[in-house]
Amino acid sequence: MNIRIYLLLGITMMTLVSCGKDFLEPEPESAISAEGYFQNSEQLETAVIGMYDAIQGVNSNDLDDNFSIQREFYITEMRSDNTRTKSREGEAAQFENYRVTTSNGIVTNYYISYFEIIYRANLVLANLDAASEEDAAQFEAEAKFVRAYAYFNLVRLFGPVPLIDELIGPLEKEKAYTRVAESQIYDLIISDLQTAISGLDNMFVNRASRAAAQTFLAKVYLTNENNYTEAQTLLESVINSGDYSLESNFKDVFYNERNGEVIYAVGYTSDITSDSQNFSAEMLNSVGRTSGVNYVTADARIALDAKGGNRTEYSYRLDEAQPTQYQVAKYIPNGDDALGIEPTSSNPELAGNDWIVLRYADVLLLHVEAILAGGQETSSSAALDSFQKIRDRAGLTDAVTNITKQDLLEERRVELAFENHRFFDLVRFGLAQEVLSAFSDENGYDFSATDLLLPIPQREINLSNGLMEQNPGY
Repeated sequence: MNIRIYLLLGITMMTLVSCGKDFLEPEPESAISAEGYFQNSEQLETAVIGMYDAIQGVNSNDLDDNFSIQREFYITEMRSDNTRTKSREGEAAQFENYRVTTSNGIVTNYYISYFEIIYRANLVLANLDAASEEDAAQFEAEAKFVRAYAYFNLVRLFGPVPLIDELIGPLEKEKAYTRVAESQIYDLIISDLQTAISGLDNMFVNRASRAAAQTFLAKVYLTNENNYTEAQTLLESVINSGDYSLESNFKDVFYNERNGEVIYAVGYTSDITSDSQNFSAEMLNSVGRTSGVNYVTADARIALDAKGGNRTEYSYRLDEAQPTQYQVAKYIPNGDDALGIEPTSSNPELAGNDWIVLRYADVLLLHVEAILAGGQETSSSAALDSFQKIRDRAGLTDAVTNITKQDLLEERRVELAFENHRFFDLVRFGLAQEVLSAFSDENGYDFSATDLLLPIPQREINLSNGLMEQNPGY
């Protein structure tokens, strides 16, 4: 069952239980309350669809709308050495030059958007009694997957954040605004993903699956727990499931949607305002209101030219209108004849390109990372096999006999370029400060160690009435 089948139901439900502007203080917009609405599985599934709708975000340039994942590249890729703005101007340039302010609208929007996702997951969990026993187990697994996904991003980007694991009322300010230790957030993430693994199968691509939960949990263990053995076991479960494989043609990963490599993707439909995306247009030149962002750095181009193989031409391309600039080529909405890419929509600002969150190539490279187990190199046959598969698909078929930590980091960069992994990879590998400091010095930016976390939005600080403290350096 595809998320889009239930889109209209999801929209209907959310008009009944809309959160309004402040996710922590929902204001009813209908005489029908959430408690009164959910009477059976079919009705509760509209709330389940509402969770994915929140991840999908709103196709808009209005900061009062929740962009969610549609603007994630600003706070991940553009804070790494992979991408930048076209002209170093405006609020967007704060990300590339590491001068993000506490009032940055994109940061505020992302923070609110992801707590909206958490709210919608908690709404499902609070109403499981309305569903049949079988459906309740499925919905619980999906809701906990979604909540874990949202919290995993928030804790990596902002550090300690409020832990909201239930529906709360407008007077519960302390829980709403008290930042808790990262360890508590990770405990919830791990517990939620374990529930998701036990309750899901691999039926869906645009909804939660067992493999997606296993992959996220493995990444959690690699990020925070140093639990390499369990991470390896989880990743080998995905590998051995037989449900996923690498596409033979790298282009097809992005332009033959819902292919066998995709584990979890945010689905979009072209030419429908309510179900399309405009981030693809924002990465182009003179298309969209804030176009010319997420442009490819010289540093990333050098890496791809050296080690990308056949991936390079489908990773970045020359901006023909400005021949000194280069654009991301993985999500082109209006097609490219030279690359054999068809348009995904009649209007690039109503694009239908899905956003891939997890794919099998990531699993194989995480598998190598788990086997490395924090070490500097490995010649494990299992690691070599996973690594070689990625290289072979790229047309780089020379046999690999040894993999260093640096080899793996570079391979992740060229394989997963511009998919919002690079910043997290640098942090997880313990190299973010070293790499980004050097990159910043080369380009006249202002990176410091405190830039590894984003600021808590000043809006939240103000609403907390003294409960929330700002991250250091802001």
